[in-house]
Amino acid sequence: QVQLVESGGGLVQAGGSLRLSCAASGSIFTYDAMGWYRQAPGKQRESVARITRGSSSNYADSVEGRFTISRDNAKNTVYLQMNSLKREDTAVYYCNAVWLYKDYWGQGTQVTVSS
Repeated sequence: QVQLVESGGGLVQAGGSLRLSCAASGSIFTYDAMGWYRQAPGKQRESVARITRGSSSNYADSVEGRFTISRDNAKNTVYLQMNSLKREDTAVYYCNAVWLYKDYWGQGTQVTVSS
């Protein structure tokens, strides 16, 4: 069983930065991939960034160049560094892990960007 705990969300002004963390209960180097998703009010959950076991990463077009996903295998933690935040980045951000072809989710952390 995989448990994921997000932290680092909060309120920030447009143009500011936040770093989200996702601590996993297991050894993340065994996971097929980890990623961040977000869901804004009235919208579907969408993929934001993803990093594979081999540390290949990809991003949604809307965050490319502003967000960076990284992993620290020793700490079993994945990070999402978010820079140049925009109001449209406001959402609940969820950590995701894929392990043995199953998806696991954290409880989510709120990110609110004010103008």
